[in-house]
Amino acid sequence: MEFGKVLENEINTIDFTLPADGRQTLLTLKGKKRADAGFYIGCAKWGRKEWINLIYPPKTKEKDFLMHYVKHFNTIELNAIFYGIPKAEQIVKWKEIAEHNAKQDFLFCPKFTQNITHIKRLVNAQPETDLYLQAIHNFGKYLGPCFLQLSDNFGPKNFDALKNYLTLLPVDLNMFVEVRHTDWFKDSKARKDLFTLLASLNKGAVITDASGRRDCVHMELSTPKAFIRFVGNGGKYLDSDKKRVDEWAMRLKSWLDRGLEDVYFFLHQHDEKDTPIIADYTIEVFDKELGAGLKRINFINNAELF
Repeated sequence: MEFGKVLENEINTIDFTLPADGRQTLLTLKGKKRADAGFYIGCAKWGRKEWINLIYPPKTKEKDFLMHYVKHFNTIELNAIFYGIPKAEQIVKWKEIAEHNAKQDFLFCPKFTQNITHIKRLVNAQPETDLYLQAIHNFGKYLGPCFLQLSDNFGPKNFDALKNYLTLLPVDLNMFVEVRHTDWFKDSKARKDLFTLLASLNKGAVITDASGRRDCVHMELSTPKAFIRFVGNGGKYLDSDKKRVDEWAMRLKSWLDRGLEDVYFFLHQHDEKDTPIIADYTIEVFDKELGAGLKRINFINNAELF
């Protein structure tokens, strides 16, 4: 993942402290702690050859990557659909792989396609949206929240396009929206209008925690569900990443105490080869501090990793 990447010599100069809760979070979370909160931790894609001999057995073929991925994680931020809608039979095959191999409940969280978000820019995109919705329906009970990511140049001037598009979506569609244009965050009116709109339509807001875009750590929850994209630096910065995960656990605990219902936490690295390592640490911390009850990752040659 390149978004929010900084030069290596800049990493130690960044303040990774999480900001205070935003206005919309204070309005959204006014309940009591739920005993049945859901926890989903995963990565962005399963097709990583670097994970052979890490979490995939030696000589695993690419066609079998998903089969092994679902044995370790209970969700996937399905970025592959961004580039094109798979055929129904492909989605059914993915669903069946999860059904037969996952050791815990599993959810696919499909990204909206680029035809909708980046080419049509949400305008006159209903035909493409209908195709997308028809396709993801094939995930059945394995369908998690959908993820609509807008381009860096989709700013507050496009507010009406966003409002009109979201209004036409099914009211019961579980989805989250990620914005990246800096004006959504530095313009107080645009910020308020955005998160008020999402709350009014019961659509979630993605929080992206990346080194070079601290404004995207907006801490605004428009629904009582958190969808967090955590971008670590990995390698020799693993300890820094762990401290950031620790702080997220404490913030999520605060939100859970006030009625947060579900946590979707997706791990990214600029170099994805060791993403499972920080993902496993996240599972460990969330199990200990939040009672997530998730299964730890079963590493191959585990003793050599730590």
